[in-house]
Amino acid sequence: MSERVHTPTIERLPEVSKRTGLRKSTIYKMIAASKFPPSVPLTDSKARGWDSRAVSAWIEKRIANAAK
Repeated sequence: MSERVHTPTIERLPEVSKRTGLRKSTIYKMIAASKFPPSVPLTDSKARGWDSRAVSAWIEKRIANAAK
């Protein structure tokens, strides 16, 4: 089985929501409970995004835990 190389990117909320199947409110509730990767600042203003590697790791962990 070959391992897929993932180039790190910053993902905005709509993409994170689409990838995880979670709504915005759920993502923020999970961040507050330390159950989802926190966002990172993109600028000095309110713009935020997520490290794609952290989101991928979270997805992979959820799938692995579901298989147990």
